[in-house]
Amino acid sequence: HFHFKESRADTQARILKSRRRPAMLMSMQIYGTKKCSRTKKAERFFRDRGISYHFVDLSERGLSAGELENIRRGSGGESLIDTGSPAYKKRGMSHMEFDETEELQADPLLLRTPVVREGSRCIVGEAPAAWKALADELKRG
Repeated sequence: HFHFKESRADTQARILKSRRRPAMLMSMQIYGTKKCSRTKKAERFFRDRGISYHFVDLSERGLSAGELENIRRGSGGESLIDTGSPAYKKRGMSHMEFDETEELQADPLLLRTPVVREGSRCIVGEAPAAWKALADELKRG
């Protein structure tokens, strides 16, 4: 009968995993900018319903490759670039071929906002009906 010693990395991973909260208690995130009216609407919507969230200001912090992939997967794969954004127009992107992931990592202000993320689910853009469904689900627990 053999007994294997757990590596330091395995121990840290096990401890972190044990500290994770259940999915329904995860902190919701709203990605956007402080100046964006659609993002302000999303913040007001959830705040008025007593649902806490963490605000991620895209003008201060970009998206990691992992965050971007989670948003893409959670949103059903729809385009994440805001074709009406000043950044899109300023760069003349309507006449360009580009890799969406590369562009969003280089310039997070191209992202369609707000992005409301809770666990593996993401709602991209202004979508009050989807926000309401999420809020109702979170309230039910």
